Amino acid sequence: MRQSKNPYYVYALKDPRVSPARPFYIGKGTGTRLLEHGVRPDNSRKGRKIQEIQEEDYEVVPTVLVDDLTEQEALKLEAELIAAFGTVDTGGILENEILPTGKISRAREGVVVPAGAIEKAQLGLEM
Repeated sequence: MRQSKNPYYVYALKDPRVSPARPFYIGKGTGTRLLEHGVRPDNSRKGRKIQEIQEEDYEVVPTVLVDDLTEQEALKLEAELIAAFGTVDTGGILENEILPTGKISRAREGVVVPAGAIEKAQLGLEM
């Protein structure tokens, strides 16, 4: 990861067993957050999907979609992408179990998503 003024990013975890690799989870994070899922998969749907992929001798493809975001921008974009792709519970493709609101509970100021952020995320998911 490159150093930036804003530490947050939005990422996708992709299943490499299909071509092109298909996103199955969208999240936000800082630092090495997107890499931690494969090291210690939990017992969530996302964790079970990661274990299933690894048991078939594949590795999850972690992909940063948009970086250099504030926490508010990352939360909003994460929520928009999850809503766009849908969760398994809503007939979509993502294993996300919690639907984010796009808002930080301690601050409810307006969020401005950087120009082109959504388009970059969509391109990243198609790759």
